[in-house]
Amino acid sequence: MISEFQHWIDQNLPSQKGKTILITGGNSGIGYYSALALAKAGAHVVIAGRNPSKIDQAIKSIEAEGVDGSLKAGIVDLASLESVRQYAAQFVVDHSKLDILINNAGVMMPPEGKTEEGFESQFGVNYLSHFALTGLLFDRLQSTTGSRVVTLSSIAHRGAQIDFDNLRLEKPYDQKREYYQSKLANLLFALEFGRRIDAIEASVLSVACHPGFTKTELQRHVDPAILEKMTFMDAWQGSLPTLVAATGHNVIQGDYFGPDGPGELGGFPAIGEIDASAMDTHVANRLWDVGQDVTGVAYP
Repeated sequence: MISEFQHWIDQNLPSQKGKTILITGGNSGIGYYSALALAKAGAHVVIAGRNPSKIDQAIKSIEAEGVDGSLKAGIVDLASLESVRQYAAQFVVDHSKLDILINNAGVMMPPEGKTEEGFESQFGVNYLSHFALTGLLFDRLQSTTGSRVVTLSSIAHRGAQIDFDNLRLEKPYDQKREYYQSKLANLLFALEFGRRIDAIEASVLSVACHPGFTKTELQRHVDPAILEKMTFMDAWQGSLPTLVAATGHNVIQGDYFGPDGPGELGGFPAIGEIDASAMDTHVANRLWDVGQDVTGVAYP
């Protein structure tokens, strides 16, 4: 266990005993360290992803650190809405409650590609799959006292826009533009979800976070020459905004956490800056409608 990470956990992470936590993409990067910390704090952590061997390897690695909680694999392909539906149905059968859902998994600037349903891969995996998963598990969340949904965004949401005429690669592919769009969609979702929760007076918290500049496998498609010019945090430190969003005592609806350093590129968890584009309720409602129409998942 990394000593600085253990020290932060000891000082900041409250007990999670008795809680059930689902993390998408928890087998690597910030998802892995989030799962590790939460399992050490006593939670039952479900790591969901598409590669059984990588998830099993992550679970064995976490268990080797000595945890008070437990871990389980969940197999789901976020590039397929049908896979998301099947997994959510199985989760409901296997678990009577869901305290925390962490929408962590994502893809970043991959080669041009589409999801099973024909959407640009980053928009489909990063936004649509998590929109569907959250909606399909909403009953479990709503029936669990003090539940939370944490959605991962990025500082890349700043200056981005949702191009509703280019969700299925109708225009020439721009890996950076499409990534930025997907991360704006994540933040728009988190904030709109919170507003809709409040409107029906449910007790679920919807919050968001971002990891600043953190070195993970997510950058594997980025030009190495660009990465060499950047300064990154280690993955354990990049996971801290997620952990605060998921477990902090004073978290409120619509909070957005990121590192506290210059530009929110590095540092320790603090309230982050939300770009005006993510506060546009007209765009948020239109994006929500797209999510419902495409996934067939209707929220209360």
